[in-house]
Amino acid sequence: MLFVALSSVAAVPATAQQLAITWDDLPAHGPLPAGETRVAIAQKIITAMQQAKLPPAYGFVNGIQTQNEPASTPVLQLWRDAGLPLGNHTWSHMNLNTNPLADWEQDVTRNEPMLRKYMGSADWRWLRYPYLAEGDTAQKRSAERRFLAGRGYKIANVTMSFSDYLYNEPYARCVAKKDNAAIARLETSYLAAADAAIVYSRSMSKALYGHDIPYVLLMHVGAFDARMLPRLLALYRERGFNFVTLEQAESAPFYKNDLDLSLPSSPDSLEAAMAARGLPLPPAPSPGLDLDKLCR
Repeated sequence: MLFVALSSVAAVPATAQQLAITWDDLPAHGPLPAGETRVAIAQKIITAMQQAKLPPAYGFVNGIQTQNEPASTPVLQLWRDAGLPLGNHTWSHMNLNTNPLADWEQDVTRNEPMLRKYMGSADWRWLRYPYLAEGDTAQKRSAERRFLAGRGYKIANVTMSFSDYLYNEPYARCVAKKDNAAIARLETSYLAAADAAIVYSRSMSKALYGHDIPYVLLMHVGAFDARMLPRLLALYRERGFNFVTLEQAESAPFYKNDLDLSLPSSPDSLEAAMAARGLPLPPAPSPGLDLDKLCR
């Protein structure tokens, strides 16, 4: 089953709350709970998106995982067979802020043959910065933008996140201990954190612009994300969101400098835009649960 065609979501009114879901760390993210496989996790995510009739969602690839976990490699073909696109998350999930620019550039280009293999003539030239790190100095930031512009990249920005990745490790521990009560607490916390992140991002957008921008949601292909995705998608719909593609979301003015890297860098997040305007941040979302201690 393929995803709905892009034309079928083009009729979403411009005034509707719009959300593009994106997935990081393909083909493998986080610890693998007992009884799970990477392919099964990816299939759960794909099935949930298909059943919710989402438009195609980008998955951002770290090619090194095909070496670290060879059994995860089929996830990439599974993703493509479902009509879903792939983008670049660097080969080894390298942090630009803490590594030399030349090393980071090599990590970007090392991922490209794999993307060409799976994407063919389709557009894989979207980059998601690992750790959302875009360079710790103005000089490095300008240099990496020139490098990416020269290779035809666009930036997959993030304007909504609830740190979903934090839940996958405690989930694996709780599965190992067969602690269903703790898993239920994780589920409650996960949905509450997602709901709080909606309020957080919308509050900043409205403070900055007086209205909602289309948001880009950061997710990870972890086992707990796969478990929770049907309920998470239902939550977003209950909160009035329509799902759109990354391309549609980033056609909004906020993302202009992410699409044209010949332009100077601009605030790379809603938080940075708030800081540039001297506006106070709303209260940040919190899990409301000590995830690090759960099921220890």
